Parts: sequence; C-alpha cells; structure tokens
Amino acid sequence: MRFSRLRLLASAAVLLCMASPALAQRVVEGDLQQQMSPAEFKAAGLDKLSPTELAALNGWLQGKVAAVAADAREQAREEGRQEVIVKNRGFFDFGSKEPISSTLQGDFRGFGKGYRYVLANGQEWEQTDETQRAGSRKSAPAVTITPGLAGAWYLQVEGVNLRSKVRRVK
Repeated sequence: MRFSRLRLLASAAVLLCMASPALAQRVVEGDLQQQMSPAEFKAAGLDKLSPTELAALNGWLQGKVAAVAADAREQAREEGRQEVIVKNRGFFDFGSKEPISSTLQGDFRGFGKGYRYVLANGQEWEQTDETQRAGSRKSAPAVTITPGLAGAWYLQVEGVNLRSKVRRVK
C-alpha cells in the first residue's frame, strides 16, 4: 500500500513538472517538504515516510525534473537554430538543398540584370546574370528559388520557362 501511494505521488509530480518548465525549475530549487504546505505534505501521505525514504523520493524527483528541463532547453535551442536557418537562408549556406518557395509581391514583369524580386515571405532577391525576358506580366506568381553550386541561387517563376541567377539582398 505504501509503495503504490509513493509511486502514484511520484508519477503525479513528474506529470506536473512536464507540464511547465517554469514549474520544473521551481521544484528543482528545494525538496518536497519545502515546496508543499504542511497540509499538502500530510494530505499526500509524505509525513509517513522516513527521512531516508523522503530523501530518496526527493533525489529521484529532482533527477526527473532536471531531465525534463534539459529536454526543454534542447528543444528550445533546436527551435531557435531552425528559426535562424529559415530567416537567413540565401545569405549563408546551411547545407540544405531544399528550394525556397513563395510568391512575388506585386507583379512579375520579366527578367533583367539588377531587377529586384520581393517575396511574400519578406525576402528580397536581386538578379545577377544577364537573363532577359520582357513582356511577361503575372500578378503575384509562385516562385521557387533553388540553390546551385558554389553558393549560387536560381529564381524560377511559375509559368515562365526561364530561370535567372539571383542573390539575396534582404
């Protein structure tokens, strides 16, 4: 009976800690007796534990909380890394060969060296090669910007069978 109550209490404590990293940090700062009011401590049946049993429970719980906090930090770090990659794609090579897909803001009026293309995702690209195409007019067409060799990027506009070399400027 005593073991099952202890297991139930420990499981509830771990679930509470996983619910919020801030709560997990709070629990790590002290043991259960410091974190709970005397009434809560007694209601949970923890007053029946010997000091050794209580110390073992606190140690186990703090280890679980530390692991949950470490996992939350690692997940936040990875999310931040992915955000940096997405935001700076085209300025730096992150090793990804995935194309950037978006739509142009405004109208596409053709290709020409020095033309600037502003995408719906906020990126701005400038054409660097001599590819020319006049007379094309499309309103907010879908575009794909594909990485090439040696840091080159190529802009392909949906419905246009040419592509031009571009570099990200913003």
